[in-house]
Amino acid sequence: MNGIRDDDPSTGRTMSVSLDCLNTRRSVPAKQLAAPGPDDPTLQRMLRAAVRVPDHGKRTPWRFLRIAGDTRHALGAALVARSLERDPAIGPVDLDKDRHRFAHAPLVIAVIARLGPDPKIPESERFSSASCVCFALLQAAQACGFGAQWLTGWPAYDPAIRRLLGLEDEERIAGFIHIGTPKLDIPERTRPDPLQLLSDWTPPPQMDAGRPA
Repeated sequence: MNGIRDDDPSTGRTMSVSLDCLNTRRSVPAKQLAAPGPDDPTLQRMLRAAVRVPDHGKRTPWRFLRIAGDTRHALGAALVARSLERDPAIGPVDLDKDRHRFAHAPLVIAVIARLGPDPKIPESERFSSASCVCFALLQAAQACGFGAQWLTGWPAYDPAIRRLLGLEDEERIAGFIHIGTPKLDIPERTRPDPLQLLSDWTPPPQMDAGRPA
């Protein structure tokens, strides 16, 4: 029915590889990411994979912003200045965290959700599509041999920082995807048991009563 034969020996292998990619995905903390990052052809390959997400209405409600090289440190300095504006009493530890927030991984891709009025597609669905891009980019980074982490933090929601990054009024940051080479092996963590999260829907009695005999 779907064009794939159950007896095709390649089918099981393809399914196994695809599931292995999903089953072994894990985040690498940004502090544990270092150079090298992906080169331009590899990044393009990763982004091509990341845009293959559900997109109701074909709106393409997202775009990418690359933060790399010295711009990471310039952004860190801007975060320090903005933090002091937000809270003049902020301590040196928090300021240092903001200064280095984008300094660890050699590459950060901001996934920007493009929202605004739409007569057919709800904003929540368009933001969900941008969130899918974030996850797909994590998968693509790992598939290409890199580590990655999806972060937001206060800079993703601060109007001044959004303007500094060139966002329009109707755009939001779905995530900052930090990408680089892991400095150490990240241990697996406990995952939820999906069977504990699964339930079956059954019609309520009043619906059963109205069903034709």
